[in-house]
Amino acid sequence: MQVMNMKTSSHGFSLIELLVVLVILGLIAGLVVPNIMGRSEDAKSRTALAEVQRLSMAVDEFYLDTGRAPRELRELVEKPGSVSNWNGPYVNNSNLNDPWGEPYVYRFPGEKRDVDIYSHGRDGAPGGEGPDRDISNAN
Repeated sequence: MQVMNMKTSSHGFSLIELLVVLVILGLIAGLVVPNIMGRSEDAKSRTALAEVQRLSMAVDEFYLDTGRAPRELRELVEKPGSVSNWNGPYVNNSNLNDPWGEPYVYRFPGEKRDVDIYSHGRDGAPGGEGPDRDISNAN
């Protein structure tokens, strides 16, 4: 019986194989990361719209309880001294800032409705398009 003597050697990966893998990973990252980043801004815009609607409903509740609209959004969290029948807080303190960390703009009396509540979007400036657009309760 003859036994074959086979040498098995494992030298690891060649430099070319490593470069091919790195190129493939780079291509995948180049395709996936922009999609994830775009969805993040879209999610923030949808969150801002939901928060503006929530604040608008909280203003309505405040009005039903006290007989007047709040003079500022802070009155939804902290009872103003001159108000009776306040049954708040109507929202949490964290609901007073948009997803980009800026305070929601509150205007009473409003220009488009009785009360205007809006966020200036990602750029924090009036107007804009996409994630930079204004988000309001008048939309």
